[in-house]
Amino acid sequence: MSIRKWRRRSAYSWPSTRWMAFRTKPMTSETRTRALVLDGSTLTIEDVHAAAAGLVRVEIAEDAWQQVIRSRQFMLKQTASDTPIYGFNRGVGLNKDRIVEEQAYESYNRSLLYAHSAGVTPYADVRDVRAAMLARLNTLLVGTTGASPSLIRQYAEFLNAGIHPLLPTRGSVGAGDITLLSHLGLAFIGEGDVMYKGERISAKAALIHAGLEPVKLGAKDGLAIVSSNAFAAGSGALVIHECEQLLELADLVCALSLEALQGQLSPLDESVHRSRPYEGQGRSSSRMRIFLSRSSLWDNRAVALQDPLSFRSASPVHGAALEALNYARSSLQLHLNSSEDNPCVLEEEGRILATASFEPLAWVLGFEMLGIALSHVSKISCYRSIKLCTPSFTGLPRFLAPEEHILAFSTIQKTFTALDTEIRQLSNPVSADYYSLAGDMEDHSTNAPLAVHKTAEIIDRLTYILAIEAMHAAQAIDLRKNIKLGEGTRHAYNRIRSVIPFLDRDRSLSGDVQAVYTLLKAGELGQK
Repeated sequence: MSIRKWRRRSAYSWPSTRWMAFRTKPMTSETRTRALVLDGSTLTIEDVHAAAAGLVRVEIAEDAWQQVIRSRQFMLKQTASDTPIYGFNRGVGLNKDRIVEEQAYESYNRSLLYAHSAGVTPYADVRDVRAAMLARLNTLLVGTTGASPSLIRQYAEFLNAGIHPLLPTRGSVGAGDITLLSHLGLAFIGEGDVMYKGERISAKAALIHAGLEPVKLGAKDGLAIVSSNAFAAGSGALVIHECEQLLELADLVCALSLEALQGQLSPLDESVHRSRPYEGQGRSSSRMRIFLSRSSLWDNRAVALQDPLSFRSASPVHGAALEALNYARSSLQLHLNSSEDNPCVLEEEGRILATASFEPLAWVLGFEMLGIALSHVSKISCYRSIKLCTPSFTGLPRFLAPEEHILAFSTIQKTFTALDTEIRQLSNPVSADYYSLAGDMEDHSTNAPLAVHKTAEIIDRLTYILAIEAMHAAQAIDLRKNIKLGEGTRHAYNRIRSVIPFLDRDRSLSGDVQAVYTLLKAGELGQK
């Protein structure tokens, strides 16, 4: 019945001599004994969350490493050929017609990083930087990039040493995060600033402290660094993980509000959902039934023949959000385990092909859909809070005031409805807004980082809204006195009361909201 936190998955392994082609230099006292072995094909959303939080050490599977080597060797053989190869012996973008001589590979790729380092602040937090490095490392291990093994190794070295480049969050149009990821490349070659052991220092100094060497760029390495959606994809994985917790939390808070309303449980009946077998609403109703296990609501006949739709439709609405989340998750997870390179190096076939593998629209649309779904979850939560303050629905005092002279929850309605208005605005799609750029060569994009960012902002505001609903539910339960709560709802009620007391007189509510928000954000409302 608890809000689930990260669990060790089968993708995690314990140290074994068969796993990897190299082992990165040991971390300091912060070393984690658990290893996340990357192979380019089995990375999960939970893996990204664990690595972003610093819970695992990153290692590379032997088979994947050998594929990296073969791909690079095949790529280097092309130096003897006159065949034009984008980003290798030719330029990029509109400059695809310009020849890059072999003796200029290092200087050209360095210049490519400089020219593409055009992102603007704010900088990403450490978790998002780590997620971005992990996401790109895994797609490099698919073996279709042809990048230098030393460059690919640097991603793992940085993750394990805790070197986190300052990565701007704005400037990508979502057709590869080229203006952002170039800043990772600068750090790899010892330029720019990074966060290391909680301090901002130069990348050069961090490399020295960690016992690492700057990467010497070779042919195609600059393109391998910048031509990726790793920033949006990595941060998107963290958003997906947080959203899964949020939607389980929404079910728990709704169950608590049903206790407060003394509402009907018939909409949660298992037979109802068998007759309308949407997977999401079935999962949501099942969770609510578990949270309400042994509640007196199962024994009592509710006064109302049926409840308002904000209560009655909760599992279908939450279930729709779960299905949107499932689409976004599966599409993003496929992206994290597949090639996103142009050109695509097919070493086994002896071919190098121009592609649009960097196109992320399939999973970006999932985030757009998820944002709209979460706006519905937000709206019905607001309506439940309003209903709990309305005597004609509850039979309790207006605004859940224990005495007539107390204002209680009257004004806080402005707070949660204002937050919902922000969510409604954030739910508007952004993937259709783009320009034709780079000499009209790049005439499609998705605004992937913005789509992910606004979903994260929706989740944060919705957490506040659910916190306020939980406050209302706890207050109504106290006013009813001595009702028998379900196993999950009883624990949730006790956790709420452990951080805020019953509202017996008017007080500033901002502190109460923040306390319950913090409880929800930590995933502790349902934990025993």
